[in-house]
Amino acid sequence: CVLCGRTDDCPEKYGEKRTYVEYNLTVHYYCLLMSSGIWQRGEEGEGVDGFLITDIRKEVNRAAKLKCNICKKKGASIGCVAPKCKRSYHFPCGVQKECIFQFMEDFRSYCWEHKPVQKFPDKESRGTSQCTICLDLVEQLPIYTVLKSPCCKNAWFHRECLQYQALSAGIFFFRCTVCNNKDKFQKEMLRMGIHIPEKDASWELEENAYQELLQCYQHCDVKRCLCKKGRDYNEPDSKWEIKRCQCCGSRGTHLACSSMKSWEQNWECMECRSIFAKSGNYSKQKKRSLATSEKTDGTTCWLEEPSPKCPRQSRESQRNFLLQSPKIMCQNNLSPCSNLELPASNRVTMSLSPLMSNGNWSLRKKHLRKQRREVSNILKELKLQVNTKTTRLNINAENIWNSALKGFRQRNFSATNTIEIKFTNCKNRSKADTSPASKHCFFQLLMLHLQNSSLFEGSSSKNLSLDFQAVKENLYFEAGKMIAVSLVHGGPSPGFFSKTLFNCLVYGPENVKPALEDVADVDVAQTIKMIKYADSLSSLQSTIHDCYEFLAAAGCLRPITALCDKNMLVNDILIHHVIKRITSPLESFRQGLKTLGVLEKMQMHPDAFSSILCHKPERLSAETICDLFAIHSSSDVNKVEGADFWMSYLQDVESGESVVTLEDILFFVTGSFSIPPVGFDPEPTIKFLHIMYPVRNRLLHCLELPITKTYEQFKNKMEFTIGNTLRVERE
Repeated sequence: CVLCGRTDDCPEKYGEKRTYVEYNLTVHYYCLLMSSGIWQRGEEGEGVDGFLITDIRKEVNRAAKLKCNICKKKGASIGCVAPKCKRSYHFPCGVQKECIFQFMEDFRSYCWEHKPVQKFPDKESRGTSQCTICLDLVEQLPIYTVLKSPCCKNAWFHRECLQYQALSAGIFFFRCTVCNNKDKFQKEMLRMGIHIPEKDASWELEENAYQELLQCYQHCDVKRCLCKKGRDYNEPDSKWEIKRCQCCGSRGTHLACSSMKSWEQNWECMECRSIFAKSGNYSKQKKRSLATSEKTDGTTCWLEEPSPKCPRQSRESQRNFLLQSPKIMCQNNLSPCSNLELPASNRVTMSLSPLMSNGNWSLRKKHLRKQRREVSNILKELKLQVNTKTTRLNINAENIWNSALKGFRQRNFSATNTIEIKFTNCKNRSKADTSPASKHCFFQLLMLHLQNSSLFEGSSSKNLSLDFQAVKENLYFEAGKMIAVSLVHGGPSPGFFSKTLFNCLVYGPENVKPALEDVADVDVAQTIKMIKYADSLSSLQSTIHDCYEFLAAAGCLRPITALCDKNMLVNDILIHHVIKRITSPLESFRQGLKTLGVLEKMQMHPDAFSSILCHKPERLSAETICDLFAIHSSSDVNKVEGADFWMSYLQDVESGESVVTLEDILFFVTGSFSIPPVGFDPEPTIKFLHIMYPVRNRLLHCLELPITKTYEQFKNKMEFTIGNTLRVERE
């Protein structure tokens, strides 16, 4: 190596050793990265990973004048960055002397005296523990060869083990082996000199590493196969297509052999059915449709939708059907978005409590905005998984749930594909609408339907409900998947999760304590109140006697010898009703939220995701709209003048001095009434041009505004264009 003078070829210690015959040059990658007098001035493909050959030779000449403080030989290209420290050394010598090299930012190096160390509490016990990578013993001491996890109290590692793990896992998969924390763990390991390469994991780069997982079972196992071409014959999109068991996946049947009319129907093999029968969960009753019931005349009957604020009915009076279609009907000649009005909960964040001062509320709003900005960056990172391959969903706005469910379950659907929406029930939507507005509209309708569906219960803050039909048809998984896809693909967030539901998803149900407000069933809530507010032992025992069957079924019977025992009883009932009762739906919902890595990010950034999942979007303000749009203009003069008129108009709209609202302006340009958590792609822009009236481009989220002499002219043109356009769309 021209920098350290060694012939060692040890990629784990010194980086890859590279030889360039045409330049008569050999260099260790780490020696080059950590040298103090050289920078990457070239493109990635130039020289050695952006280090120009001329710069490398200059660095070699500079280092030739410096003596290494460790081996006393010339060529010390690395210097300690501590103030007033003049020590220089070769990279291998620094590793041998336990110097710290930080592979981030400015690639700083610290000598053995000034290197950063990990701090341990004085009270923390010393001893030995197991390295969670190699499983050998490691001393719990603040020494160079031992590192402690910043996120787990009793996680210790050998430095060498961590470095091997980082080189194998890469920046995308290197994390704490105990708690899976990524951000905090990587930050500390980089500070302590662990090199985390910016590459995919080694197991992801291995060709055909998961080839066996791509093999699907293709064999008809029913007792009497009707296919003349044999049990292994499979013809997609026909009655001879093979459907696998939805439970085990290791048995199959032709659609015709099991009298199935559609590939979407569920099918279980005999082995799985026997298991269900023994557990008492299998039912041979015919499945009912989700949102409709058929009348005798063949017409479709829409079910009445309960108000979201109505308390849930008792188990004896629960309705037979699972989900209800929201009352957002689209006439044959209307766009599905034209009649979509935001509910009050979407327009206002929350009512201001009399006990909360304006100052505290202002701080609360600033905190929420900061968290939402953090979520936006996280979701943009997840959105990088989405490729340019498109999946088209045919959506019937009158039956949003069934058409969405059919689209998400089709075999060619992939959450990493770009989604296109085609509304099939509107005359003015004869072609597939690939604009972002159509996708915004679809996800908005879908989130509104989920909020009012019987998969959830409660008034404004909702928990999961228990519906055995939904569990059997795996609908909780589909709901979680739809929410995850909506967040990453630019749709709205649900905004209706209760704090208890969110905590169950993030921290696990075993770590959550529910409250009385989480009980939506009026009968159960009344029972809990009677127990909680019993003022004597006799009245408490009388109440328990009256609801003995309920307590026995819930497994909450306990001996009551004192009035204070009621608190433990209330806690038992709450845990059973709110958490244990919905264990199966919760687990399915969690699995659905794992789509595109959303649940993992929720668990890593709980405060940030709570701001969008448990709170409705804040009401739009003139400042928010102004910050959202980037202004472009052909001249600086017009840009400044036009920007003044634009900001003044937004302030007039916010103060109510206009016939349109800020939501109308946003919908006019983007097709969305609110700013999605991930933001808009592309980002909205404004251009000031010499045109008569404002012009929008929803595909590019671009608003072209006219240059006028007076503000009154500008305002009149805005009012006329936006007002008339939205009125025509509604009509």
